[in-house]
Formats: sequence, structure tokens, C-alpha cells
Amino acid sequence: MSIEILVPTLPESVADAQLISWHKNPGDFVQQGENLVDLETDKVVLEVPAIESGILGKIAKENGATVISGELLAIIEPSQQAPTSEPTDTAPQQQDETPATDEVQDPTDIPLSPAVRRLIFENNIKPEAITGTGKNGRITKSDVLDFINQKQEQEQQPSIAKQPETTITPIETDSTIPASQIRPEQRVPMTRLRAKVAERLLQAQQNAAMLTTFNEVNMHSVIELRNQYKVRFEKKHDVKLGFMSFFIKASIEALKRFPVVNASIDNNDIIYHGYYDIGIAVSTPRGLIVPVIRDADQLDFAGIEQTIVEYGQKSRDGSLSYDDLSGGTFTLTNGGIFGSMLSTPILNPPQCAILGMHAIKERPVVENKEIVIRPIMYLALSYDHRLIDGRDAVQFLATIKECLESPAHLLLNI
Repeated sequence: MSIEILVPTLPESVADAQLISWHKNPGDFVQQGENLVDLETDKVVLEVPAIESGILGKIAKENGATVISGELLAIIEPSQQAPTSEPTDTAPQQQDETPATDEVQDPTDIPLSPAVRRLIFENNIKPEAITGTGKNGRITKSDVLDFINQKQEQEQQPSIAKQPETTITPIETDSTIPASQIRPEQRVPMTRLRAKVAERLLQAQQNAAMLTTFNEVNMHSVIELRNQYKVRFEKKHDVKLGFMSFFIKASIEALKRFPVVNASIDNNDIIYHGYYDIGIAVSTPRGLIVPVIRDADQLDFAGIEQTIVEYGQKSRDGSLSYDDLSGGTFTLTNGGIFGSMLSTPILNPPQCAILGMHAIKERPVVENKEIVIRPIMYLALSYDHRLIDGRDAVQFLATIKECLESPAHLLLNI
């Protein structure tokens, strides 16, 4: 009896998904649990596994199709083993002695992680064109990125004898036009995630009275404390002590003092959240995502750092779930890791505030009437002025500054 492979049930907030890549062709044998196809939503990439071993028959939806929950994707004819082809009597006997290792070494047969498959699909690359450096010739994300960079460098060379088809227009193929006058373009569709991010950012600017207040924090005490204990911390907890846990702890303390910053607006109602689910903005090849640390106030520094590491690994593997990305009462974004000195972060609706962190730079400051050099970071708090008054926003940011410049507040809970 044929087995139908259907689009899995999508969350209520997700209307549809886009089919981005089939990993099997009709007639291929598939093992139970083996990934058949990737579906991209506006938040995550879903893998659709085979629910039973068998031969993949009809494929109902091709790459690029938009699908909804319960739609038919493909048919599987149940079978417990792959079909075998018997050699003909006229086949040379030498073929029987040919090692059967070529298929294992074929790059197209090497398993690919979701992140690698996504990069290959989005950049229209054939897997066999990439030399894998991972275990058993496995293609890694770095291999794909290196291949893309090399390809871009070749395209930028003065000689343009061969360009990708997507970047060549009819006028560029005219040999009468000098190479210096050719202006290549490439049109590609937005990914579902990128389109959703664009929609939400525009929504935030149109539907909120957004304002940003700034302050600066002297990171000297935090850096000294971190340097003093980071080795012992890592040995005990098997995770590095970063700066983000300090900022999350400081933000939670400020949120407790100013509950309105942890609230959200629902029509004409204000919802005050009695919990602290902190979102951490993460940049990925697909776009910006915000995994959420649940009940962050109940975690210690090690718990926060371990959760951040887990989310980082999931984002690289493309294995983040809807639960990882949904909700959140307050968000932190760190543009400093890219060198940003100052910015005005945009709200993450329905949240009413977001904290922007920036690069740490040594600057002259006055301490005890003397000029000293200290590591300074600019902080930016963007907030919805419909709910949060300027006084609360300024004092909220000052509380974060106070906690970071005197970390004893965080450690002693005072």
C-alpha cells in the first residue's frame, strides 16, 4: 500500500512554506527517517523525513513550490531493501571486480547538513563541484563559503569570458560592447526568512512611536572580573564566560525595576509579563533570527552561556525549532561583534524595547579628577514611546550601566 508524504502541520502563525530542495529523486530507495525534502518557513527550515522505508514514487511538488499543511508532497512504495540490478550475461567479467566504493565517494551521495544544503540551493551550486574537507569527504559549511568566495573572485577578474547565466543579460553577450561598460546584475527571490524580517521591521516602524536613548558604560570592572575567573569558570562549567551573560543579567535587573519595559501592547491593553524571556538577535546566512532564552532570570551565568552556545550551534546547523524562536519579552542585539560603534536598533514586535550593544573602545575618561584610559561601550535603548516614557527609558539604561560598572550588584543581588 502506497504511503503518502504530507506537509507537516505548521504552527498557527505560519500560513505556508516554500519547498526549497528535494534530496531524493523518483525511483530512489529511502530509509525510514531519512530526510526527503526541506521546507522553508519565515522562521526555520523544516526537514520532512520518510515515515517508512521504500521506493520514492511520484513527486507532487517541485522545488520552489509554496505548500500548506497537509498537502501531498510525494508517494513512497513500501520496501525493506533497495532494488538490485542483476548483471547481464554479456557484461564483461571485469565489471564484477570493480570496487563498489565509487558511489560512497561520489560527492552527490555524501550527506549534507541543513545549513550546507540551504547554501548550495540558494547559490545554485552543484554539490559535486565542491571538494569536501570534512570527515569521509563530507562537505562543510566552510567548504561552500570558500567555493562561493573563489567563484566571486573569478567573476571580478577583468577577463569575463564566462559568467553565471543568472548574471548575463542579452546586451552583455554583445561582443561589440567593451568589457569595461558591462554592468552585470543578478535578480534572486527573497528567502522566506528575509521577507518576513523585512515585513516585521517595516511593521515596527509604522506601528510604534519608536525613540532611542543612549548611554555609555565603562567595561573595566566586567573585563577585570571576567579575566580573573574565566579559566576557573570554563573548567567548572565547560563553557566560556562571555560578556553577553553580564548584559542579560543586568537587563533582567533593570526589567525588574521597570516592569513597563518588559511589557507589550495588545490593542488598547497593556500586558505586563511576570517572566523574563530574553531574545538574542543572531545573524545567519539566511538572515536575522532571534532565539529566546526562557526564564532567563532563573539561570545563572553558566546556564545563560550554555544556552547561548546551544543556540549558536543550532543556528549553524539549521536545527532551530519554532519554540526556540517564538515569544520573548525583551531583546538584545550586539552590533559590536561586526565593529558597529553606534546604532538605533529596531523593535522586535510585539516587544516594546530592545537593547543595542556596540564595540568596546579604549577612551580617555575622568576618574577621581584624573584622566585615565578605560574600555568604553555605547549602549542604545530603542523603545515604544506609546508605552514607555522617556524617564523610564533613561533610568532603565542607567540601571544597566550601574550593574555593569559595579558587577557586585549582579553577584550579590543588591
